[in-house]
Order: sequence, then C-alpha cells, then structure tokens
Amino acid sequence: MPIREIRGKLKNMIKNFDIIIVGGGAAGFFTAINIAEKNPKLKIAILERGKEVLSKVRVSGGGRCNVTHACFEPNELVKFYPRGEKELRGPFHQFCSGDTIEWFEKHGVELKIEDDGRMFPVSNSSQTIIDCFLKATEKLGIKVLTGQSVQSIFKKENHWKIDTQSDNFATEKLVMATGSNPKIWEMLQEHGHAIVSPVPSLFTFNIKDSRIKELPGVAAQVTVIVKDTKLESTGPLLITHWGMSGPAILKLSAWGARILHDKNYQFTIFVNWLNDVDTEDAEKILKDLKQEHAKKAVSKKSPFDFPNRLWESLVLASEIEVETKWADLSKTQLQNLASQLTKAKFQVNGKSTFKEEFVTAGGIDLKEINFKTMQSKIHENLYFAGEIVNIDAITGGFNFQNAWTSGFILANNI
Repeated sequence: MPIREIRGKLKNMIKNFDIIIVGGGAAGFFTAINIAEKNPKLKIAILERGKEVLSKVRVSGGGRCNVTHACFEPNELVKFYPRGEKELRGPFHQFCSGDTIEWFEKHGVELKIEDDGRMFPVSNSSQTIIDCFLKATEKLGIKVLTGQSVQSIFKKENHWKIDTQSDNFATEKLVMATGSNPKIWEMLQEHGHAIVSPVPSLFTFNIKDSRIKELPGVAAQVTVIVKDTKLESTGPLLITHWGMSGPAILKLSAWGARILHDKNYQFTIFVNWLNDVDTEDAEKILKDLKQEHAKKAVSKKSPFDFPNRLWESLVLASEIEVETKWADLSKTQLQNLASQLTKAKFQVNGKSTFKEEFVTAGGIDLKEINFKTMQSKIHENLYFAGEIVNIDAITGGFNFQNAWTSGFILANNI
C-alpha cells in the first residue's frame, strides 16, 4: 500500500478521548493535571498547535515566571482585573492565590514573594514551572500532542469532533484554553458564542519630548491622567527610550484598553511628578524653598523624592537657566515650575508591547459562561479556561492566577 494511502487511512482514524483540551499553555496544563488527579481513569489529551508547549510560561516575568500575586483576599484580588472583576469574585473564593502557593508546594515548587507582591519560583526560573507540569502530565498519563493546529470543531450528538491538520479527534468533553487566538474565536462564533472584539491591553506609551529624551531609566512615583477621560493612575513611572512605561502607565493601558484604542493611541496625558501634591501647594513649597536656599542654584539638586536629572529637566522646561539662583526666581518662573511638577503635559503617539507579555482585552462574552463551572451556557460539555474569555488583568501575576482558578474550577466540575 502506498505511503500516501496509509497516511490517509491514519488521518481518517478517529482518536477518542474522554476529555480534550485545546491549548498547551498554562491554563490547559493546569486544567488537565487537576482533572487527572481527581479522576485518573479519564483519558485526557492536550492539543497544542505549536512545536512547543508552555511557551508563554517560558518568557513570563523575564524568564522567571510570575506565578501569582501575594494578594490573598478575593474581594481585593478582583480589583486588579479591568475586565472580569465581578465574575471572578465567586471563583476566587474557591481557589485564590494562597491555594496556588499550596498547589505548587505539593507539586515540589516553592514560591517566594518579592517586595512588590509578585510571586516567583524560588529557583528564579520559569523552567521549574514547565518541568513541574511536564512531569505531572507524564506521571498521570496525559497525552500531550504538539503540531496540532485545529481546523474545525463540530458537535455530533453528545460528542465533539475536532479536526487538526494531521488528525481527527472525538471527545465527550471539550476544554478551550487557547488564549487570544482569533481563529479559534471565529470557530466558537460559528457555534453561537459572542466574541468581544480584541484590543491590546498592557502596553507602554510612545512619547517624543525633549524633557524626557535624555532620561531613559529614570523612575518616579507619579499620578497620570488621560485628558478628556476619567482615566487616572498612581504608581511608579519609568522613562524609556521610546516614552513611558512602569506600573502607572501599564495600569492606565489596561483600564483604558478600549478608550485608548478608540483614540487610535493618539492622546494627551498629564503627569504629576509630585504624585498627590496639587499645583497651589507646589507653589507654596517652592516659595519656601526660595527663602531657604536663596543663594543656591535651582537646577543643582532635586528637593523632591525623584532623581536630580529629572528635576534639572523640569527646571529648564520652566524657562529657568541652569545657573539661576533660588532668590532670583520670578513669580512666573515659580508658577511655570509648579505647573511642570504637577501637571506636565505630554502627547502620546502610539504604543509599544510591554516586554513579551502581550495581553488582549476581548474574547468569549462573559455573560455566556457559568462561572461556577466554567461551562458554556450555550453548549453542554464545552468549557473555557484562561485568557480565551473576556478577562484580563494588569501585570503582576494576575493573568496566571485567572488561568489557575478557571482551570481548578473546571477540573472540579468535570
């Protein structure tokens, strides 16, 4: 028999499983492992379109894998999710950050808390998490099949059929854990699911401005406001070669994902370098400094809690010469400086992806999911885990926590 014919026959042979999980990422693996641990008799397969599994886990947190966040109160934890806050409250009461720590410890991975609350494996390597998952799937007999790009999904009586480029599969229960995959969203749309159109979330701002051009690497604690919106954010801001980044900017990009997309990423921001001091109070502080440091040059030393280089740049932007002494400041110069300190105006022209962590706002409409089970309200035995649904979070381990929680609840139900 010719090889082509043999291949054709093999392709037509349907591979049967009790549960098929489409997507070999964090949510897919966590779901599979939890199902198998609760019911080892089930025949489970993970289908991954790429050559490698867990590729996003590998690059997360700069290759260290930011597993979760040290926020242990469900009602507080939900506040880090621009989309999904209401829906995740119940799930987080079932499986929260503390449960994640315990789960990984039971599987031989110890986690540590960093000063900003982010949690990483003690090894500081994402490979630890990958090895943990691969070891568990092997031990539990879960089939991990790579190079399986799904071409079609259809329901036949009480079974799901999945065709990939090379194989045909059938399963009673189907779990979709494909993250932000437009092709899969399209297939689910054909099955009656509504998709909230995807837009980028978690991005940095492109800004060309002489005040920050020479300051890459400089950071400050600030408040940022987007002009003509209700968007406001407080936290560390980092000046970069292309503009601005850091938690204050990333939070704005997450909460403003749709608004900033509608503005085509062309908008104005106001930065308060003194964080919570208003312009009037800043002027009073500057007047006191004028008395106190009369004979000293204004630009030489920052009297505030941010670097001298930034201070000098703001002084020059206020039309104050480098050698000008405090005593010689005019009323207008004082006002200019107070304004630069508390409401510095910057024009944003475009965005850049934050590191390798490309996060999307959008996905399966949350109204169509039962969050007690993670099952579709439209089709029985169809489940969702992770970022395939319209849930996303700010940076800090929160997106992974959503993957673990949804996978755990789903596994419990199955």
